[in-house]
Amino acid sequence: MRALGQLAGPIRGTVLVVLSAFGVLSTPAAALPLAFALLALAVVAGAVDCYHGMTGRAGPLAYVLTCVRAVAICVTQPWTVPGLWAPNVLTITGITMQWQWRPRLTVPAVAGLLVLETVVVGFDDAASTLARVVVETTLARLAFVLLLRATRWIEQVRERQVALQRAETLALERRRRDREYLALLHDTASATFLMVAVHEAEPAAVAEYARRDLAVLTGENGAHEGLVDLEPSLRGIAAQSPLAVEISWAPVPLLPASAALALVRAVREALLNVERHAGVDSAEITVESKGDGAVVTVTDRGAGFDPGAVSPRRRGIRGSLVERMESAGGTATVTSRPGAGTVVRLGWPRG
Repeated sequence: MRALGQLAGPIRGTVLVVLSAFGVLSTPAAALPLAFALLALAVVAGAVDCYHGMTGRAGPLAYVLTCVRAVAICVTQPWTVPGLWAPNVLTITGITMQWQWRPRLTVPAVAGLLVLETVVVGFDDAASTLARVVVETTLARLAFVLLLRATRWIEQVRERQVALQRAETLALERRRRDREYLALLHDTASATFLMVAVHEAEPAAVAEYARRDLAVLTGENGAHEGLVDLEPSLRGIAAQSPLAVEISWAPVPLLPASAALALVRAVREALLNVERHAGVDSAEITVESKGDGAVVTVTDRGAGFDPGAVSPRRRGIRGSLVERMESAGGTATVTSRPGAGTVVRLGWPRG
């Protein structure tokens, strides 16, 4: 709809200005002042058409000037260029109006112009023009409707594909978590059972092992989760990236494995976004300590974008950054604007 709105006005305005210029050249000398006045009206209306084409919306002024221009040329045709100027204006006006306004506006306008043409030149002389305008405007409207239906069908197919991809991604994530959970179960409860079966253990020790295993399996406050050093993994991600990555590092405490994994994966996704979309070959990573956690910032000075304009179907920012960090108890924010680069700030823990 936006593309058609941007094209219809400028096409109509430009073509009618050109036709009006040829009309002036073909007008008898006695009627030249009137022809130049019509040309001026066509230029003004064409300028309004082009302006509304740039904004993508045809307002009331464009509609009124479109009708006024066609009416003026039809009414004055006996004194300018009979049988040439007005029929072309009617045809082009009728066709392009179908791409911008609804039938409740276009049908009365086109019908009124045809009635006016019949009154001015008579039915016999206007019959061929009437038939041509009716057929061509009807075909233009039909093509417009078919185009809209086709695009809506394509959009529905795309939405179904997105839904299938989302379902497949969720299924893969569930299977991955199941594998991780089974591996964790092997490392905790199974190991405890094996120890009890093979070795004689004190009941108090067995109870302590069971409490630890339960805390790990249920993820209670990250209890007994292994602590890891964030620096080697981040430096490995930076070394694997084709970008020239500059790292500013401040010592940070050891983090739970799940938090470190979320930070590393989010940084990798941010660097991939820089590589794919920013249009630059370098990025900066800043690592800072904050309380018992860490803040990692990925900055580029590339093309930037408007985060608010990103389609909800795009999962890069929401899924790979925001939701990933939130699921690990952290936060992710993306700050950017066109032409001003992008800053991705990752923090753990939340707050």
